[in-house]
Amino acid sequence: MTNFFEKISYIFKLPDLRNKILFILLGFLIFRIVANIPAPGINELQLKEFFARFEFFGLLSAFTGGALDNLSIAMLGLGPYITASIIMQLLTMVFPSLEKMYKEEGEVGRKKINQYARFLTVPIAFVQGYGTLMFLQNQRAITFADTESLILSLFTIVAGAVFLMWLGEIISEKGIGNGISLLIFAGIVSALPTNIRSTALSFTDQSQIISYLEFFVMAFAIITLVVYVQEARRNIPVSYARRVRGMKLYGGVATYLPLQLNPAGVIPIIFAFSFLLLPGTLGAILSNFGGFIGFAAERISNIFKDQLVNGVLLFFLIIGFTYFYTAVIFDPKTISNNLQRMGGFIPGIRPGTPTVNYLYYVLNRILFVGGITLGIVALMPSIAGAFTNVHTFGFFIGGTSVIIIVSVIIDLINKINAQLKMREYDTI
Repeated sequence: MTNFFEKISYIFKLPDLRNKILFILLGFLIFRIVANIPAPGINELQLKEFFARFEFFGLLSAFTGGALDNLSIAMLGLGPYITASIIMQLLTMVFPSLEKMYKEEGEVGRKKINQYARFLTVPIAFVQGYGTLMFLQNQRAITFADTESLILSLFTIVAGAVFLMWLGEIISEKGIGNGISLLIFAGIVSALPTNIRSTALSFTDQSQIISYLEFFVMAFAIITLVVYVQEARRNIPVSYARRVRGMKLYGGVATYLPLQLNPAGVIPIIFAFSFLLLPGTLGAILSNFGGFIGFAAERISNIFKDQLVNGVLLFFLIIGFTYFYTAVIFDPKTISNNLQRMGGFIPGIRPGTPTVNYLYYVLNRILFVGGITLGIVALMPSIAGAFTNVHTFGFFIGGTSVIIIVSVIIDLINKINAQLKMREYDTI
């Protein structure tokens, strides 16, 4: 414990690192302020009745930091930007020109793709915003006096979504870690006091003690499993051939290539959740057309209100996006070429195509285990709630939320440790 506080003290003595952490905290503060600014024309009483009827929106509210509870200007959260990022990542796999830009132009190419995602965020925010407002109006959660009121609310929440996108990008640039993940983390954690209060109020009978103990034991097991998934890795041995340059001998070193069990981190969870919200949003928009389209849209929306359907879809989407995002960020061909250029090789595997095939083989086996484990973790809290009959923590103890919280914390700690290591090397 003493070493922990000494490390914290040392971190805040370093001006550069201290400023980055303080900037993240400032970003959290701004996010919480924006999340509590209500959009114009909202009836709080109608909203409370609506959220009492639709529990699924508790998950969306958690991801927006409670912004959806009072329909703040940030009610869309980072959903439009995440959706735009998914679309752009898919397009890089479809169009060779975009794939070349992303993989061969380095940081410049990735910045161009991110810029396209920012532009795409605006029309997506309009579609999602309109769909959300129409759905809430159809459910009588909100009412608009006229079209002008609807347009004003729509433009306000679109501006809020664009602002959050900008805030996340600024945190990524001037802080530590991924700003988008950090804002989602802040939104989930902000629900903790409310969930603790709800749990305390629901505890009315001593006979519930066993159920609560069982639930918290299972919650601890979930957190432990998440840490294992995020930290587990397969080390592939790599050797480097000896080279003579002048009078010196280089190489001959044996090292390893670490492949994480979950190389995509928290992104598959965020992508899967955002993708899961699309049918409901489109259904809310199309249900206003009437006729066959309206009927079909309403039926689809009703299907996605079922918790079992959402759970099964979330499980398979997490597995799918684990493979998808890893394919975007991890290229065995590039790694094989880099190893060959530096005189490195995997013992027992020939350089070139055999090395690429071997890396694909190992990676696919790792991702199969990692993706299924992530999917199971996402569903475990619902199973725990069914067995223990404890649901008052809602989505805070939900697998999705736990994975994001633990993953973001681990990623932040690793990045801070990397910054400290760099400073140690600078002093040598």
